[in-house]
Amino acid sequence: MGLVKSSAAVLMCGVALSAIGLQGAAGQSTKPTSVNTTNITLLERLVIGAGAPKVAINTPQAVTVINQADIDQVQASTTGELFESVPGVTMVGSERQFGEAFNIRGIGTTENSSDGSRVIVNIDGTPKFNEQYRMGSFFSDPELYKQVEVLRGPASSTLYGAGALGGVINFTTKDASDFIQDGYSGAARLKTSFSSNGLQTLTSALVAQQVTDSFEVLATANWRRSENLDLAKGAELAGSGFDTLSGLVKGTYHFGDDNEQTLRASYQRWYSDAKDQPYAQTSTQAAFGVTDRTVVDQTAVLTWENPATDNPWVDLKVSLSYSDTTNEQTNHRYALGAPRTVVGPVLPAFPQNVTADSILLDTTYGYKTWQLKADNTVEWIGDDFENYFTFGFQGSTLERTATRPGGTPLPAHPQGTEDKLGIFAQNEYIWDEKLTLIAGARADFHWVEPTTTGLPNIDGAAVSPKLAALYEINDNVGVFGSIAHTERLPTIDELYSVAAPARGATAKVASLDLRKEQANTIEGGFTLSNDDIFQPGDTASIKTTAFYSDLTDLIASNTAPRLPAAPVPYYGNIGKARIYGLEVEGAYDSEVFFASLAYSITVGDNLVTNTPLTTVPQSRLVATLGAHQSEWDLDYGARVTLAQVGRYVAPAIQQGQVVADGEADAFATVDLFASWKPKHGQFKGLELTGGIDNLFDADYRENLSGDRSIGRTFKVTLAKQFDY
Repeated sequence: MGLVKSSAAVLMCGVALSAIGLQGAAGQSTKPTSVNTTNITLLERLVIGAGAPKVAINTPQAVTVINQADIDQVQASTTGELFESVPGVTMVGSERQFGEAFNIRGIGTTENSSDGSRVIVNIDGTPKFNEQYRMGSFFSDPELYKQVEVLRGPASSTLYGAGALGGVINFTTKDASDFIQDGYSGAARLKTSFSSNGLQTLTSALVAQQVTDSFEVLATANWRRSENLDLAKGAELAGSGFDTLSGLVKGTYHFGDDNEQTLRASYQRWYSDAKDQPYAQTSTQAAFGVTDRTVVDQTAVLTWENPATDNPWVDLKVSLSYSDTTNEQTNHRYALGAPRTVVGPVLPAFPQNVTADSILLDTTYGYKTWQLKADNTVEWIGDDFENYFTFGFQGSTLERTATRPGGTPLPAHPQGTEDKLGIFAQNEYIWDEKLTLIAGARADFHWVEPTTTGLPNIDGAAVSPKLAALYEINDNVGVFGSIAHTERLPTIDELYSVAAPARGATAKVASLDLRKEQANTIEGGFTLSNDDIFQPGDTASIKTTAFYSDLTDLIASNTAPRLPAAPVPYYGNIGKARIYGLEVEGAYDSEVFFASLAYSITVGDNLVTNTPLTTVPQSRLVATLGAHQSEWDLDYGARVTLAQVGRYVAPAIQQGQVVADGEADAFATVDLFASWKPKHGQFKGLELTGGIDNLFDADYRENLSGDRSIGRTFKVTLAKQFDY
């Protein structure tokens, strides 16, 4: 019944938005020029990360841009909440601060880091990567960012790195110029928010200053805290409470002819000291016990941009960045019984003082990455065409560490360094503002050196070519398609992880013969857009994308056979798999009403075992309908989420037993939101935002989550900006 209702809702919304677009397509071949359209829909936002800047609907790739208004409306306490209305993106793990990781189009698991480098995540171009058993992969605060771009699919590998099987997520931090108003030299902003569930609070302060005509600086600090969250059925979600501090300092200097060159430097830090945290952050697994965690995430970026507007041969960007993530785990309270000693033959990778459960001992885990990236765009513009040729390189060195008192080895979390070099080129040709052709290729090389003696160094290479096209039949209708080949090299964890014999199972040894993952992906779809549909100045748009990926040699953890069988490699390659699906994204905006639609369905199969892939999320529809009350500077609306029946793939504890099989029920939730942002008068600069999440207290479990749903939550945010 839930499946029927969800499918009907999808069809109704899709038909309605398609009718809007086709109405304009049938009635005219060009946009009307009599009315100046002032409303910008979700699909008309500018995309920076796909090459030459273009709006989302004219990008031959599935892309979503989350802007500052979206971030404010959601009142997110975690970065994961920002993606609830993005088709094809699922935050897997849990509602815990340390358990969030990304899944795009069914790429991403919940055991180690979900994305496992198959989803590339950047902050201002800086790669962020964390891979640890039953931990999330990204630690930050939504208050630091003004925009997030989600580039779905492997076509993004050209510019960001071979191996982006799922796609790329680009976070962009705030700038001083975002707050300094015309006629003023600075701004101060105070913000506080409260959430009823967990008694969450946020205290935030920001200062933006125009120091000189060419130099500006921004400084912001945020303190966010929460008690444990209440589930819909009333129980607490253990370990969901948190206390975090975060901040950002960013300076921007303009110089050169007409001040067109830019030098930008930024530093951000996220800190959390949490006691009594479940060891397993990605799901409720009480058997692993609890531990104390102190997590610090730092990002520093220095960027030079020279657009050289008078020189078509130069549009240069050079970036030097540093990322450092540490997780200090101490005082573990053991829950599996007495530590088990090694059983069976002693292997070279297992010193005799290592126990099977030594991973639970006090440990400080770390990832440090230095990166230098440079790219240049050559511009060639004729009477009826534009051509942009971008080329560059990306070099980085990553150090993975795990230190503990007494130097006790940790073979299940191998340490080492990975040096990488990527060389890429992309050409974008636009003919008569109708046809866009994008061809790109990238070659990546890596050299991996383990810290453990006796294990060999490993190197490898990966290539990622692509071809994409978009043709605008007229100003209302467009079609697009792409074909891409992507390869992903194995990580340090996948190559060198080992496990001692335990609980009657044999050992796992290093996976030195892993093959690189490969994917061949085809995408295609259409776009519809129109203006002045129901009233002057309104606009509607819809973009539909179908995708199909053949996956070869996917890397997955092997199951250790029972003793006395011989040891097996920790990881192995799945011979063949496929993932395919459909994404629909639509939006409408006018002076009075606004609406949006996001629908995604993904299917994945292991073609060796003829079983469904265990990383595929439930099909989902998110529909938003709201109204503008311009005379009161008031926006309000409702967001409805419908999910179809899905297969459980994340383990959970039910009645004392670990459950990962069976069907995840269909579910529906309703959220309400409203915001008041006066633009004039004595309340100018004040912002008041309120909302209710899960209005009807729906109880459900998403199939990629090990925990049940968070209960009804009331939210309110108050912000005030002072201009000077």
